[in-house]
Amino acid sequence: MTTSSPATSPQVRVLVVDDHPVVRSGLVGMLTAEPDLVVVGEAGDGREGVRLAHELRPDVVLMDLRMPVLDGVGATSEILGGPRSPGDGRGARPRVVVLTTYETDTDILRAVEAGATGYLLKDTPRDVLVAGIRAAARGETVLAPTVATRLVTSVRGAGERLTPRESQVLALVARGLSNPAIGRELFISEATVKTHLLRAFAKLGVDDRTRAVTVAIERGILPGA
Repeated sequence: MTTSSPATSPQVRVLVVDDHPVVRSGLVGMLTAEPDLVVVGEAGDGREGVRLAHELRPDVVLMDLRMPVLDGVGATSEILGGPRSPGDGRGARPRVVVLTTYETDTDILRAVEAGATGYLLKDTPRDVLVAGIRAAARGETVLAPTVATRLVTSVRGAGERLTPRESQVLALVARGLSNPAIGRELFISEATVKTHLLRAFAKLGVDDRTRAVTVAIERGILPGA
């Protein structure tokens, strides 16, 4: 059954990048069935994906991870680091959602640190994938449950000392900035902000932003009020 969306929902322009023709064709067919999703292009490798992303300026790029010529992480970095296109209101860079069969800690961290807004697995149910694309288009972070668990687990044991970037992000949290605002301040994606926060939470042994700031002040990581 096709997942319906409100008639007033704006159309989301999607670029599909996957080196397997059958998989790519299946994704295109599935997304085309959604009234608010428009597949504007498809690519069979990361280099072609970068070219089409800059040319077509989609809202969301659905990105495979392991591909020839240029892999998904490299393509994500180039897409998000490329020039903004003025003129028709589509100057903002697209959101990249990784869609892969791989969920190793290294793959996940590399993709998120490259700026990917989401990381979903190819066994994701259709309705969850479609909802994830819509959420990514709104700027929300989209992570498969197992990926989110691995992301948190992978940073535990990394040591209690925060990196300079983690401290910087936490200092902006202390100033009351939201994740999107922190991303704009530091010129990084919201997904990358979230990664830094998750790492800081794990190192500080806390589960929320307020407690993280409190503990950081208590330990002298951040200056007191």
